[in-house]
Amino acid sequence: MRRLLEPQLTNPAFGDPGLYVDFRDERRALLFDVGDIDSLPPRKLMRLSHVFVTHAHMDHFAGFDHLLAVILGRKPHLTLVGGPDFIAHVEHKLRAYTWNVVYRYDELVLDVHEIGVDGRGQSARFSSRTNFVRESTTSFALDSDVVHDEATFRVRARFVDHDIPCLSYAIEEKAHVNVAKDRVEALGVATGAWLRDLKHAVLSGAPDDSPIALAWRDRDGDHAMTRSVGELRHLILDVVQGQKIGYATDLRHTEANVRTLAELFAGADVLFIECVFLDEDAEHGARKNHLTAGQAGHIARLAGAKTVRPFHFSPRYEGREAELVAELESAWQGDQSLIVITP
Repeated sequence: MRRLLEPQLTNPAFGDPGLYVDFRDERRALLFDVGDIDSLPPRKLMRLSHVFVTHAHMDHFAGFDHLLAVILGRKPHLTLVGGPDFIAHVEHKLRAYTWNVVYRYDELVLDVHEIGVDGRGQSARFSSRTNFVRESTTSFALDSDVVHDEATFRVRARFVDHDIPCLSYAIEEKAHVNVAKDRVEALGVATGAWLRDLKHAVLSGAPDDSPIALAWRDRDGDHAMTRSVGELRHLILDVVQGQKIGYATDLRHTEANVRTLAELFAGADVLFIECVFLDEDAEHGARKNHLTAGQAGHIARLAGAKTVRPFHFSPRYEGREAELVAELESAWQGDQSLIVITP
């Protein structure tokens, strides 16, 4: 089945953590953590609409400067989401530079949302038009773990303990729409961005008389027409459960953290989870507030994850990647002897 979301790690397993989630058939993407992002070409960074940060350690946030340099003057808006003190982290980054010539560029607006461990948060706006001085701060309160919500997908987040509060994220496609390509051809039109609009209209319950603008190009030139949702609804074969992606990094292996992630990632189609140490180094992992391979696999098993993608390997295991993966897979498949719960 063709999926809406295409996730990929931003670096190999020994590199900085990060997850780039691209949207099929849309010029859009999400980024989870912004450490070393040199592997992402500018065209991919330009697709970003939202950046979700787990916490502000350097390997998760140092790439903000590179991202800003790429999009400044080329992109009008970006939203960033993070945990406690996140607005101050972004503000200090912006204040580190001199902006006396930024007026020469097209405006860039950064909307920054900071989530507290109590579910209360703040939002602030920074614009290049005012040299990125904080313009406004508003308060909000979450009544669930949903930190971003749109017609076709949502992002959920919960805090885990890394000796500091650290956010873990789940990206959920609300539903997946299958299209009958033969019916599209029979209509005498070609696929295009209008199909995305139709999917959104169907998923959001738009009235049948809602207009959909069809535009496409073929060997005979450019074409355009307008049809209603009711006229086009027959192109939709079925609506099925959407894709779920989990992203967890930088956490201690405690009962509370395990329970939190098992709930957040329940039934995940793919779980990206840190796998920092081998189980033989569990005590060292506990001191560093990171997971071992077996502990990561245990969490994946409890969550019922269909696929697990480990990352954030400690450099001490260069050349021993297979051992980390083997321990994770053993615990994921049910070898509970590998699991060590730290207090």
